[in-house]
Amino acid sequence: MRTIDLRPGPAGHAAPVTDVAFRPDGSQLATCSYDGTVLLWDVSRPTRPKPLTRLHHRRLVNAVQWNPVRTDLLATASADKTVAVWRIPEHPDTRRPTLLTVLARHTDDINAVAWMPDGHRLICVSEDGRATLWDTRTGAFAGEVGSHAAHCMMVSVSLDGLVATVGEDGMVAVCDPDRPGSTVERHCAASVEGCAWSHSGTTLAITRDDGVVELLTPRLAVRRTVTVARTAARAVAWAEDDASFVVGAYDGCLHVFDADGRRLHRVHDARMWPRSVAVARGRVAVGSFWNGPHLVDLARATPLAEPSAPNHGPNAMAVLGGELLVGCDSGTVIAFDPDADGAAPSVRLLPVSDSPVLSLAADGEEFYTGTYAGHVHRCNADGELIAVTEPLGAPVPSLCRVADLLVAGTYNGALIGLDPSSLAEADRGEPHAGSVKSLVPFGDGFASAATDRTTAVGGLHGRATLWEHGNLVNSVATLGGRVVASASRDHTVKVGLLERSPAGEAWEVVRRRTLLGPDESVKCVALLGDPDSPVVLAGSYDFGLHRWKVDWDDDNGLRSGRLVDEFRQGVSCMYRLDERRAAVAGWDGQILIVGLDADGEVHVQRRFDLDTLARQARQSLWAVAS
Repeated sequence: MRTIDLRPGPAGHAAPVTDVAFRPDGSQLATCSYDGTVLLWDVSRPTRPKPLTRLHHRRLVNAVQWNPVRTDLLATASADKTVAVWRIPEHPDTRRPTLLTVLARHTDDINAVAWMPDGHRLICVSEDGRATLWDTRTGAFAGEVGSHAAHCMMVSVSLDGLVATVGEDGMVAVCDPDRPGSTVERHCAASVEGCAWSHSGTTLAITRDDGVVELLTPRLAVRRTVTVARTAARAVAWAEDDASFVVGAYDGCLHVFDADGRRLHRVHDARMWPRSVAVARGRVAVGSFWNGPHLVDLARATPLAEPSAPNHGPNAMAVLGGELLVGCDSGTVIAFDPDADGAAPSVRLLPVSDSPVLSLAADGEEFYTGTYAGHVHRCNADGELIAVTEPLGAPVPSLCRVADLLVAGTYNGALIGLDPSSLAEADRGEPHAGSVKSLVPFGDGFASAATDRTTAVGGLHGRATLWEHGNLVNSVATLGGRVVASASRDHTVKVGLLERSPAGEAWEVVRRRTLLGPDESVKCVALLGDPDSPVVLAGSYDFGLHRWKVDWDDDNGLRSGRLVDEFRQGVSCMYRLDERRAAVAGWDGQILIVGLDADGEVHVQRRFDLDTLARQARQSLWAVAS
């Protein structure tokens, strides 16, 4: 397994901050990131957090958790399928942390961890739905304490040792690992992504995808239901005296409530990534799409410290007027001509939003962006805002321009038809049962891929499922109105040749192939060449760009792809420039232009670096201004 190499600078993280945790005495803050590292910060002066030292995993780091008994111990959980336990000295800027234990027999990415009250056992929950118990003194697996039907997202342990787990299957489970048969369960109508016991252990707060927080008893009876936002509520943490709790939601806000569910404050900052919140000494730490954490005064709901620089991680691409548009975590669209002569093309920075740009679609002389905050923007070629939607209730990871509509796909599975001019809602289609990760035109409608494991085609209504994967589907691509390919977390790409049914009312899959090659989740896919003999490109979390040649007449077993090139981080998105070329982007900020030669082999034609392009654009602006 290769290690992420994003080459972060001294000021913070090189990718979004995924989790935050205060040391029990509040003197230090641990943050972790998609850049594969954990940073320890001195927050004794909360208005000036100071980075102290950095810890490394091989893949993105999802969670950090301090030991409540041995307060010098820190557990870090990663998508490299390991949990590390470190001894952190009081002054880690002068004495290096020590790696004590690696819990390495996990079967999937670890999403969250929580210490048991004895200070040596650790609960770990993972993408495959398992909740497992480990002895950190020996590194031994101590048993399975629970299982979810979908991703297990969060775990919290009470003062009395009750373990609460929640998942995308909507289940909340509470058990005592030392008392077999003690499990109680509650099933919610919406996915549950966050949970936290009050410090007294008498109340469990859970956050749901429908924007609701429920306060539950240890037996999971409802004490109180609190409506937080129109978007998903993601993370929750209690104040030290249990008099209030804070909630991070997908609307880019930090919401503060008293223990009775009355709203006290609402703090908005689109740079915040509120998938993680923590409270200590009257301060709230919040994750971020930028290079460091946000610190907020709990009582006054005023900012104490903010991250210093954006990260330009690419999420989506489109082409407008010969320029390649790249939508980034920073909310900026970076525009440049990938075919310009010379090594340094002219670059434009289009600051469309403060919220990350998750999706792009171009149309004539305008383009559209879908954001994490749940808005769709219509912009002219200069990036000037023409129209914007009301919040659509969830982040918008996919956009597609078809016929007389702009179709938006959201995290909550909605397919929304928007008027391309006003962006007013014109129609709603049959939703997916999971996040709509990708939309592309196909026939007189579009193809879609979603976390419900399906790939489908059609219009807003009367859609047909083509096939299912063994796990969520990240991306879909089409070619020539006849071929559809989809990329999945099950490590495969499926590609099918389609024909209209004799009545012309539906699509039928007449050939289908399953393609193997990546060692991890396949994030994006593109199709080049001719529909009768297409070439499939796929990018993976294993950092690789893979290629397959498809022969529809050869059905002799599974197909392994060829590795074309490698990035320093996962491959994030692709865009077909024409029948023989595609742009490929990685979360390391690299953009490759690849193309087919006469023999149908794929080669890298040009390379660009987003940070270099952004720096070049800023220097050009400064030169003009001076």
